[in-house]
Amino acid sequence: MLQQIIDRRLAGKNKSIGNRERFLRRYQHQLRDAVRRAVDGRGIRDIERGEDIHLPRRDISEPAFGHGQGGSREIVHPGNQEYLRGDRIERPKGGAGSGRGQGEASDSGEGEDDFVFHLTKEEFMQIFFDDLALPRLTRTQLAETPEMKTHRAGFSNAGTPSNLSVLRSMRGAIGRRLAIGSGSRTELRELEGDLAELSTLEPTPAHLFERHQLELRIAALKSRLARIPYLDPIDLRFRNRIRVPVPTTKAVMFCLMDVSGSMDEARKDLAKRFFILLYLFLTRHYDKIDLVFIRHHTQAQEVDEENFFHARETGGTVVSSALVLMDEIIRARYSPTDWNIYCAQASDGDNWHHDSGRCRELLTETLLPKCRYFAYVQVAEEEQNLWEEYARLQDTQPHFAMRKVSEAAEIYPVFRDLFKARGVNT
Repeated sequence: MLQQIIDRRLAGKNKSIGNRERFLRRYQHQLRDAVRRAVDGRGIRDIERGEDIHLPRRDISEPAFGHGQGGSREIVHPGNQEYLRGDRIERPKGGAGSGRGQGEASDSGEGEDDFVFHLTKEEFMQIFFDDLALPRLTRTQLAETPEMKTHRAGFSNAGTPSNLSVLRSMRGAIGRRLAIGSGSRTELRELEGDLAELSTLEPTPAHLFERHQLELRIAALKSRLARIPYLDPIDLRFRNRIRVPVPTTKAVMFCLMDVSGSMDEARKDLAKRFFILLYLFLTRHYDKIDLVFIRHHTQAQEVDEENFFHARETGGTVVSSALVLMDEIIRARYSPTDWNIYCAQASDGDNWHHDSGRCRELLTETLLPKCRYFAYVQVAEEEQNLWEEYARLQDTQPHFAMRKVSEAAEIYPVFRDLFKARGVNT
């Protein structure tokens, strides 16, 4: 008899785990749209909390069976006799207790509000990052500690009982018995035919002697066939599985942030918000990815995560110093043949005019041929000389993207636009 096991364990606040997961699966499209609407008003510091998602009642309503009037009735529909196509319909006048809201309340107090569902931080981030991915990510060569994957490798004569293939073993046993006893069975059929012919002849002493010899030979053949084992150890076949190394995806993300004097606190805050969101996305979706943080003003330096987000050093602006340092790090540690190289750069675009042209040359000749994807975010609305130089690369470099961010509400949409998975419309 079939048994169904129902998980009745409760999560926090007496919520059923099974019911919650079923709800998330059933209304994943509505929740994804609601999350995208909610992120417009969220700040990067709000990432540590969940979100109350408001779902319209019409989005979660399901069809239901009802009872009709029944019986055989004749109805005449006169059609529309009041309005014609193109007529402007006047708004209904207020009063009489009709209300002005969008709900479905009645004078008896009955109605239904929009459904409010609270997503936890993990659920919110899972839905938000669901359709994002690093562009053009490919598998590279074997890592130093390769990942092993089990593959089928036919059958072997030795193995554990759990890997025994009964079907293949029985096929081998039948084939062995047919091969060993084929000659004996052919001879047995011939001798039995001869014995049947002798039985029809006159029982003379010669015929009786020959018949006796045939019976002895037939008995010997039957005994020989009976001694053929039904299942022999050589018939056993075990499923063989081998472990082979598989290529692993090795990726590195370079984070380049401008911390020059032209970057005021508001612009630095926008750049940090973008990189924090990028950091959360990479660490959540990719187990093996390196992050390289580079801060630059007149000089560029590689720093750790803490100094990248919290250091207060500033100075002039030479953007090319960060690109040169990035190239040096790639040459020293990250070979393009072994690594998927990505870069995200944030700056206000204010740079020395001659240095902006050098930045474009560095990208065209050195960095972009090595990178899988390069994203540039300008945290200023006005177009600076660096933006103008980078804009010349968009038509010729398909894996180069650039966007503008001037306020915090634009961080989420720009990030999703830069790192959306292929074939996904946001």
